[in-house]
Amino acid sequence: RVHCPRWGAPLQSVHRLPGRLRFEGGFLPGALREAGVEIHICNFNMGLPLGAKPHGMRYVLQLHDLFQLTHINHHGSRLKEKVYRTSDQLSIGHSIKVADRIWTPSQYTADEVVKRFPGAKDKVRVLPNLVSGFVGEPADISELNLPARYWLAVGTREPRKNIPWLVGAWQAARQRSQQVPELVLVGAREHLPEPLQSLAGLHFLSDLTDAQLHAVYQHAERLWQPSYAEGFGLPVIEALSVGTSVAVASGSALDEITPAQSPRFSPTDTQALTGLMVSLASQAPEDSQQMKAWAGRYADEAYRERLYALLEELR
Repeated sequence: RVHCPRWGAPLQSVHRLPGRLRFEGGFLPGALREAGVEIHICNFNMGLPLGAKPHGMRYVLQLHDLFQLTHINHHGSRLKEKVYRTSDQLSIGHSIKVADRIWTPSQYTADEVVKRFPGAKDKVRVLPNLVSGFVGEPADISELNLPARYWLAVGTREPRKNIPWLVGAWQAARQRSQQVPELVLVGAREHLPEPLQSLAGLHFLSDLTDAQLHAVYQHAERLWQPSYAEGFGLPVIEALSVGTSVAVASGSALDEITPAQSPRFSPTDTQALTGLMVSLASQAPEDSQQMKAWAGRYADEAYRERLYALLEELR
């Protein structure tokens, strides 16, 4: 059974404060009581109900990361950035305080939560994200006109994704070796500085279907994930699930979710990354079956076992 408020909200505005306060303070507490919910799981980083918690009800907060508080995010203006930073601090702080358990997708995020909110230490548990993999066959992507050999990066919007830096290192590597493949970015061209938007060998893709994305991952020679901060790193597991090799930046949750044999690099050392790219361009990818086996750690059965154990803990 679905319980919904009587009012609607545009999809792009559900995060705005008036609507959130109306939902979290005006609708949610009563709806949970009426539904007889015993365990309420909020997967929004924040948003647990305002007001007194009903007797016998347990709250779980799924906290993916704290980047809303610790990193610069796109909000359109400095005023919006300040308003959202303040409201996020209050809302996340409230949800952490009232939660009976806090589930994070990585030990990295768990450590960051405890560092910023020491009082939550005994409530934090790690529940890695579920990555079921792609369903069905990959699409025919011949109409995308991708090169025969290419490297891939997924996600370009947030500064922490570090994509302009990756593109700069890739450009330098291309100047050093003709073996370095072309680069495909899944994201918007305008997320890159203008001088980088029209580089030879750089391709942009957006609005892909799941079947197309499946094929783009599968045909890639390697996925590069240069983020200097990640709470999990979904593209890494998606690439591994189809047997595609990866190379990741060190220093965040990417260290946890990536096979030990996969290349790693500092997210700030351009010269070292350029050298790594030149080296990997002429090497065979890692064994695809090993990559798929690693991705299985985050598939349905493994996730189900972890989830059941955490739910049992709340009895």
